[in-house]
Amino acid sequence: MFSEKMMPHFSDTDALGHINNTKPPIWFEGARAPIFKFFTPDLDPKKWQLIIAKIEVSYHGQLFYGQEIEIKTFISRIGGASFDVYQELWQHGEKCVSGTAAMVNFDYKAQSSKKISVDIRAQLTEHLIELEVS
Repeated sequence: MFSEKMMPHFSDTDALGHINNTKPPIWFEGARAPIFKFFTPDLDPKKWQLIIAKIEVSYHGQLFYGQEIEIKTFISRIGGASFDVYQELWQHGEKCVSGTAAMVNFDYKAQSSKKISVDIRAQLTEHLIELEVS
């Protein structure tokens, strides 16, 4: 698991006084950077090897300004050319948001998916969790 902590900015709030629902997907993307580095160590966009196929976000509770947020990032599935990144936002000891991003290892020149290498598969496996089915 990867974990990072952040403080929401005042500009992240909405008219209702809590964190706007558009922010968690942005924060999730930022927290996927360590996984992006498995595929493109220097994060050079000209060498990029990933595309996002799908994202799902579930809101379990409100997030608030002025209170630290922890972003937890895991791998929940590894396929031949794709994998799922499962993430959670925690605040005040509660899971407030969870989400999954389906990522595809992609060859931009050939415009097609490509098999995940053995080395990268091993790195992804180090962060693999089994999710409970609800």
